[in-house]
Formats: sequence, structure tokens, C-alpha cells
Amino acid sequence: MAAGDGAPAPPAAALAGLATGLADGSLIANLKTELTLVDTAAGPLPLSCNHGREPTCYLCCPSVAYLDYAQAELRHFSARPGLRVALHALLGMARPLLTSSGLDRQVQPNNWLLATNPLPVLEEAELSRITAGLTARFPDHAVVWRSLNAVSDAPVLATFRAAGYQLLPARQVYLFDCRGAPPPLHRDEKRDRALLAAPDYRAIAPEEIGTADYRRISDLYARLYLDRYTPLNPAYTARFIGGVHEQGLIAFHGLRNAAGQLDAVIGLFEQGEVMTAPIVGYDTALPVAVGLYRRLMAIGLARARERRRLFNMSAGAAGFKRNRGAVAALEFTAVYAAHLPFRRRLAIAAIRGILESVGIPVLRRFAL
Repeated sequence: MAAGDGAPAPPAAALAGLATGLADGSLIANLKTELTLVDTAAGPLPLSCNHGREPTCYLCCPSVAYLDYAQAELRHFSARPGLRVALHALLGMARPLLTSSGLDRQVQPNNWLLATNPLPVLEEAELSRITAGLTARFPDHAVVWRSLNAVSDAPVLATFRAAGYQLLPARQVYLFDCRGAPPPLHRDEKRDRALLAAPDYRAIAPEEIGTADYRRISDLYARLYLDRYTPLNPAYTARFIGGVHEQGLIAFHGLRNAAGQLDAVIGLFEQGEVMTAPIVGYDTALPVAVGLYRRLMAIGLARARERRRLFNMSAGAAGFKRNRGAVAALEFTAVYAAHLPFRRRLAIAAIRGILESVGIPVLRRFAL
């Protein structure tokens, strides 16, 4: 992950150094976890640890990710009440199964406390070594890696399978790959660029973000992800925004209006050749015609083109992203459970079966 042009990969210790705020909610208001480091050939990676005693944010809690968040997503099926009722019933029946799996009792390497965590390059022997170390250190915890997708991470998926991991379908994400020949400049992206160049807003770079902006960024993110979407998304506080900005972990680009107020922001995170936008926010009270989201995505797409990155645009807004050249990819969560009791392993295998037989068709059919 790199905040600026030519910046080195960010030290995981910088994120771990903020971890004291995870106990009292001053970093992420709805997340409780323990954050340390795990050594790998790719360098130290952040490692979260949860004991499954109480639900927390979906970043560290599969029961929230697969059940509570999925329940919230049923709003997309208002035009199909029969399907909505059937999925609601299925989620209800799955809750005891997920409880039996104990998946909320987990350690999660490469957890940058973001929705999407690009993976470093790991060979099978190295992955097996890391896994063996974690299972010895946490014998009652599943080992979980998030954010593997079936398109850009295909070789990595094979590595995880060979190392004994089960792959649980998670969501559908959209990839804008500029690592080789960048995608053609689509009509919608051209229009977004023209809108970004309009004089009513001034685009600002990370070096123009200051202490006075931290609370505003947190508020803009909350208006979109917590108020408009669901409060199950991570509730990043001003302290978190300030910490990751000052440590160079996330590069914030924004739009200031004529009065100098920040009305929109996109935070870009890089790991190797992959870029994500884990923090996006704008003043949702302004008219849609102002096009703040379009302008922010124009910034992200331009950065991907300039830096020759694979821009993982995450989930949602399927039509918007496809119209700008992104392609769909199924994302998986890799779970290692071979060291756990048979009952828990059986429950995890059953969950995988439900997700493969029901979850994948729903994701593909409705582009969630």
C-alpha cells in the first residue's frame, strides 16, 4: 500500500501502532478486535484476532458479513417479494449453522481494517508456514484471509486450495485493470472527466488534506456508507482518518467547493499493483446532478491509468462500474480449519455448500 507516487509499501507497524484505539472504539466505532503483526516473506502483515464472544463489524466477524449484512442487502429484492422471503428464511436457518462453525473465533492475516485487502504474493510453502505458526499460536481459532477474487487472484486461489484452505464465496466485485494495456476510455468516463474539470469544484491532492479535514472526511463517509447504505459498514472516526493519512497508509483526494469546504473525498489504498478505494464519501444532501460520486470515480480511474494499477472497485453500483470498463469477479474468503474439531469443520463445509449452491447464483443473477 502506498499513499503517494513512488512511496514504498507501507509498514504494517504503522497500522498496528494505531491499535490502542480499537479497544475503545475511538478508531472504528463499531469494531472490536486485537491487532498485532505476523511475519511473512512479503514483510510484516497486520493480524487481527477475535474470540467470538460478541458480534462486531463484518471486517472481523463472518456472522455479521454473511447473515446480518446479507439481511440488509435483501432491500434490493423489494420487486421480488417471493425471493426476498425465501432468502430471509434461508438466512434464519443458517444462523445456528454459522454459530456452530465458530468462524467468529478467528485470526485474520493481512487485515488492514478495510473492506478490500489486496494480498501480497505468497508461495504455497510460505502460506503453509504462516498457517502452521498461526494454528500453533491460536489452536481454537480459524485462520481467515479475505479479499481473494477469481479473476486477478486465480493463481492465489490455487495456492490457498493446495495449502488446505476452503474458499467461501463472499461477494461480487468489479475490477478495472490497467496493469497492461488500460481499458478503452468509455463514453461515461469521458463525461466524468469533463465534469471533474468543471470550475465549481477544485480537486485537491493528499498533501492538501489537513487536520481540519479529518472530521469532515469521517462525516462524508458516514453519510454515504452508514446512513444511506447500512450501519453495518465500518464506522471510521476522525481519529482513524487522521492516523492513516498521517502515516501515509491511505491517500485522500478531495473536492473543495468555492468556499473551500470539502464536499467529497476518495481515499486510495495500494498494495503492490492493486489499488482500492476503501473510503469514499460526499455530501449526499447536494443534488445528484452535481455528480460528486462520478467525479470521485474519475479521480480513481485516472490514478489507476497513471500508475498502471489494477483498481479493485469493490462491490455495488454494478452498472456504473461496468459502463466504465470494469469487469465482474467473484470474491472469496479463504478459511483454514483442518486443526479444528470435526463439528466445526462440518459446519464450515455446510456453509460453503450453501454459499456455492445459493449465494453464487444470486450474486451473479442480481449483480450484488
